[in-house]
Amino acid sequence: MRFVGIDPSTKTGFVALDEHGEVLRAKELTGVSDEDPRRMVTLINEVVAHIKPGDFLCIEGFPFDTQRAMFAGGLHHGIRNELFKRKIHYYEVAPNAVKKFVNVTGWTGEKGSKKRLTGPQKKKVVMAAVQEHFGFTHKSDNVVDAYVLAQIAANLFFVQETDSFSGLNYQSEVIDTILNPKTKTKKEKVKSK
Repeated sequence: MRFVGIDPSTKTGFVALDEHGEVLRAKELTGVSDEDPRRMVTLINEVVAHIKPGDFLCIEGFPFDTQRAMFAGGLHHGIRNELFKRKIHYYEVAPNAVKKFVNVTGWTGEKGSKKRLTGPQKKKVVMAAVQEHFGFTHKSDNVVDAYVLAQIAANLFFVQETDSFSGLNYQSEVIDTILNPKTKTKKEKVKSK
């Protein structure tokens, strides 16, 4: 069994771990060409070609603040469509949950004087947190995010098999949110609009 994490982006992170947590594959996938739709189609095919039957998958959820929303939406849907066609189950993990799993909030500083981390700053903080938590490093922040997703996949599998979790509290919260998602009431849906 492999535990797989996929971080869809123009440079998609892909990580596969074995049952002992050892990295079998850590790669950034880019597809062919700089022009769409060829780039997107070849990238989706490349991602799916790396997946094997029996893989236990986590894929990062849709980004909300992306400069390339059309490409991101097409890529995310394209990968999910291919997984669906192949009857491959996956868990979707919100981008903030990926960060939370390594105790990154997106903020820095003390209470009362906190500052929001920007894209590049946040990526560096996540990369440092992953190295601290797991000893994993890679030059690509997309691969680092995919590594966290693969770790989440391994933990989801363990929790479902044993009905217990021995990780840190914030990691436990991420696992619980994925396995027991809260559905919004009508009132909450109206407020969030």
